[in-house]
Amino acid sequence: MAKGSKTVFFCQECGYESSKWMGQCPGCKAWNSFVEEVVESKKAAQALSRSKNIEAPVTIAEISTEKDARIQTNIGELDRVLGGGIVAGSLTLVGGDPGIGKSTLLLQVCRNLAGLGRKVLYISGEESLRQIKLRAVRIGEFNNNLKLFCETNLDTIREVIKRENPEVTVIDSIQTMYNEEVSSAPGSVSQVRESTGVLMQIAKVLGISIFIVGHVTKDGNVAGPRVLEHMVDSVLYFEGDRHASYRILRGVKNRFGSTNEIGVFEMCANGLEEVKNPSEFMLSGKPEGASGSIVACSMEGTRPILIEIQALVAPSNFGIPRRTAAGTDFNRVNLLMAVLEKRARLNLSASDAYVNIAGGIRMNEPAIDLGIILAIVSSYRDVVIDEKTVAFGEVGLSGEVRAVSMAEQRVQEAKKLGFESVILPCACMKSVENIKGIRLLAVDNIKDAIRCIGA
Repeated sequence: MAKGSKTVFFCQECGYESSKWMGQCPGCKAWNSFVEEVVESKKAAQALSRSKNIEAPVTIAEISTEKDARIQTNIGELDRVLGGGIVAGSLTLVGGDPGIGKSTLLLQVCRNLAGLGRKVLYISGEESLRQIKLRAVRIGEFNNNLKLFCETNLDTIREVIKRENPEVTVIDSIQTMYNEEVSSAPGSVSQVRESTGVLMQIAKVLGISIFIVGHVTKDGNVAGPRVLEHMVDSVLYFEGDRHASYRILRGVKNRFGSTNEIGVFEMCANGLEEVKNPSEFMLSGKPEGASGSIVACSMEGTRPILIEIQALVAPSNFGIPRRTAAGTDFNRVNLLMAVLEKRARLNLSASDAYVNIAGGIRMNEPAIDLGIILAIVSSYRDVVIDEKTVAFGEVGLSGEVRAVSMAEQRVQEAKKLGFESVILPCACMKSVENIKGIRLLAVDNIKDAIRCIGA
């Protein structure tokens, strides 16, 4: 071991540091997550901090409160998730499964920004320039404002960024970058943490917006220490089955906007295309005349999305009935079935029950409770629900249907897509009573809702 070096153990999940190996991390309680690494006594962050000019503290009155200038990407769904565009000097982490479309989306962003006259630098540590060119040809035409660079050494990358001085930089990916002053291998806890620290300083000091691509583990989290997500300004996750056509971009952290917004994309031959009406996209292929199916309305940020909830209730061949939930919380489905047994006198204890949100999208908002209830009743009694009916509302343990937020936006979305009836809580009627052209069926409890569908 080199002089001035020491061996420490890091937790791969949260970055907890220990002088000895431990079976369970005291920080995040993860088991068998500690790895051994050699750490130099001279930290890269210390070397960087010496080169910075020390600024004097300022009073709160001297700080400007003007709105941050944002760079529009001309991709409406991405701008929505980012809170209105890219903030200058921001550091954004983009994660997702392999092949989900992270690099494709960022290359499209680079293409749009270059077309608007912005200077963009795309740095790849995984692909050669020829591989990037082959993908770029599929996406469209690029101009000379976009420059490509293949490198994994952060010292070299820092000098290139200072020389080129781009407005936006993409790093693909953080797990391939390494800092020479950290002795561990690329992708290790120390390297990922120190590399992100260097990039964060570049973004803040030079005012350059940097996008970082991060690989994910089998659990769906970004590989590396959890502290990585705390260091960056925004964390975006790509969701969806890589074999399906649609992708969902969800913001789980955003210092410059809301974390409730989602962006919906469809993977096509020429890259990712925006889905500007997710409700219509999610309801395509809805069966006609089938029991156990109803349309519910959920809110993602300020956007109402209509989804199809399917349920299949069948007699159980074993002593213990089976319960399955896809796209929603399994425990919530069990709770709602218990409410049906107690309050609506439905004997579901001898039946298997399967609940699915069509399209593969995942929704956990309580407003879809009423849709799940009605889908289960429809399948159990084999009653077909009118295909022009939408339902939303939270269901309590006593069987009451409780109010939900943004009821007016939900009803307007249903009306826009041609639905004729809406089953909603009585407590929401005051906010929607002025909407004309759609039938509003207010219910107090699940018995009233069941009568509305003729079951």
